[in-house]
Amino acid sequence: MRETPVVIAGPVGQLEALYLQVPDARGMALICHPNPVQGGTMLNKVVSTLQRTARDAGLTTLRFNYRGVGASEGSHDMGSGEVDDAQAAAQWLQAQHPKLPLTLFGFSFGGFVAASLGGRLEGQGTQLKHLFMVAPAVTRLRDSDLLPQNCPLTLIQPETDEVIDPQAVYDWSDALVRPHELLKVAECGHFFHGKLTDLKDLLLPRLSN
Repeated sequence: MRETPVVIAGPVGQLEALYLQVPDARGMALICHPNPVQGGTMLNKVVSTLQRTARDAGLTTLRFNYRGVGASEGSHDMGSGEVDDAQAAAQWLQAQHPKLPLTLFGFSFGGFVAASLGGRLEGQGTQLKHLFMVAPAVTRLRDSDLLPQNCPLTLIQPETDEVIDPQAVYDWSDALVRPHELLKVAECGHFFHGKLTDLKDLLLPRLSN
């Protein structure tokens, strides 16, 4: 199954995206990519692994480029603008499949985007299936970025991350009141070099319930 390029109307122009409709899907997944200023795009290999894992778990998938990335219009905001883009992508996906439950994935900067988006969507009445934050940029989350409270939350953090300080993620997890799980990946850097199979193995059982 190959993804299909689609164009989504975003808040500051068109958003470039890749969409895969899985036959008899039991849910859908939106995947948010890493820091656009540091070269992050929807084609990042960790994002690609998240997409393939969701597909293999029977989920229809959508990944997209934030404003100013690839063929997406606009310029970087590095904050709420990218969350606005993700919200437009989520609404497009929900319009295609209004009855399917939505799972959110975010890697690095995308972890901040997915978490913030999850709180927004829940506030608008969407019941999310699961939120996965992979090596997330938790220090970008502000008090105004409300996390979703009514879905499972899984944090996956490489122990030798050279981009995101692992201790910052552990401290954020310790301070987080809502139930969640924190999975640490030993001898693993930010981009999961040589560990993408391990990442998939952590995700699949949590997507199959």
